[in-house]
Amino acid sequence: MNRSDRLEHTAVGALTTPETRKVPKRFWTERRFGLLCGIALAIPLLMLAILFGAVLLQGLPRLHLDFLTSYPSRFPERAGILPALVGTAYLMLLTAAMAIPVGVGAAIYLEEFARASRLTSFIELNIANLAGVPSIIYGLLGLEIFVRVVGMGRSLLAGAATLALLLLPMVVIVSREALRTVPRSYREGALALGATRWQSVYGVVLPTCAPGILTGLILALARAIGETAPLITIGALTYVAFVPDSVMSAFTALPIQIFNWVSRPQAGFHVNAAAGIVVLLAVMLVLNGTAIYLRMRLQHEESRN
Repeated sequence: MNRSDRLEHTAVGALTTPETRKVPKRFWTERRFGLLCGIALAIPLLMLAILFGAVLLQGLPRLHLDFLTSYPSRFPERAGILPALVGTAYLMLLTAAMAIPVGVGAAIYLEEFARASRLTSFIELNIANLAGVPSIIYGLLGLEIFVRVVGMGRSLLAGAATLALLLLPMVVIVSREALRTVPRSYREGALALGATRWQSVYGVVLPTCAPGILTGLILALARAIGETAPLITIGALTYVAFVPDSVMSAFTALPIQIFNWVSRPQAGFHVNAAAGIVVLLAVMLVLNGTAIYLRMRLQHEESRN
């Protein structure tokens, strides 16, 4: 073997070290893990598509304008969801008016103004714990406080206050996470230019994190639309033949109406329940789409500025 052959043999040996021989093994391990993750994602999506398709096919005969503009009836072919649809809209407006200002204000105080102390840590710990409390507990709390103690009765206002309690921890958490995405240099720059603490938060921090806060709020409201247990606990009606005309009126909501139809033995009411589920899913998809659109638009405007 001449000198050039020995050099080539040495170079090839240097390239095939134990470390380099591990590269194919790592590559195939990553490919297998990626395949498992894809399967884990595809299975629930497939199940969701099958369930949604089955519900859509079952409720398709009732999905027309009369179903949306009619009142409940003892006859399945005449029943509609107008009171439930209007009650859901009023319920979400009142819930947003109660939960959003308090939740965002609490998040701003805890993130921007509160000093690190045992009290602050205690409050943060309880907010995190309350976000995981089952919704039925909030229903029991709303029944005792708003319905009985405050004297709101089984009204639309009591239902909105109960759902506001349910959403409040989530609103605080998502708002704080959005505030944390703003770099510290933004605040320091505003303070260096002579702005007060509140001016820096109001004029710099909030406009920057507004897309994240808005997205979190809309997604939280979308979750509240599907809540049934708290509303049943406080006594929301399952049969309402009128549209609420004040905050103290009795009410029903889409989940309550769907629950009522599902519990009926007649097959026609099950078809109505399937159609109501499709309407509820459509409302939630509209809210989620609105959140995505507003987030992208605000981010685009922020990047242009």
